[in-house]
Amino acid sequence: MIYPQKLNSKKGNLIVRLGVIISLVVAILLLIINYFYKPQLPWASIANVGIIYIWVVAFYTVRKNINIAGHVLLQTIALSAVTVFIDYQLGFKAWSIDIIIPILIIIANITMLVLTIVSRKNFIKYAMYQLAISLFSILPIILIMENIMHNKTIAIIATAISILNLALSLILCTKDLKETIIRKFHM
Repeated sequence: MIYPQKLNSKKGNLIVRLGVIISLVVAILLLIINYFYKPQLPWASIANVGIIYIWVVAFYTVRKNINIAGHVLLQTIALSAVTVFIDYQLGFKAWSIDIIIPILIIIANITMLVLTIVSRKNFIKYAMYQLAISLFSILPIILIMENIMHNKTIAIIATAISILNLALSLILCTKDLKETIIRKFHM
């Protein structure tokens, strides 16, 4: 047999449903155990956010024709939300905002730069995600201006890397971007 056998869609749906049901049962059990064992520490809600995060990533990954830059954007936003939730559940010491979000922004920008360098011809596919990550990268500056973020150094570094990354991506792919604009807008 040359080609792999296709998974029956009914079996696939059954596996997904079974996984969701098992996840729900585990989530409820975790909440019950947390309630009776140690209610002052909300560890079950943290674990349940992890379960939800895994399912979001799994469903997003299984979808076809999803751009890798879309994965980078989704992971950056989802992990930022998860870490803020965990920080909030543990008494909100602001470590998620001061440290984790800027680090995630730096990692996302470095990943996008590598994608741009490795596959410049596909930059147009990544351009909107690059712009979205760049806009998300402004968040630390806004949080500094609102006196929510206290670690200004890492926030400024994250935003500077984002601006540099966007500029470098545009410089590396100016010709492709220009050709695409001419082709799309018939100029």
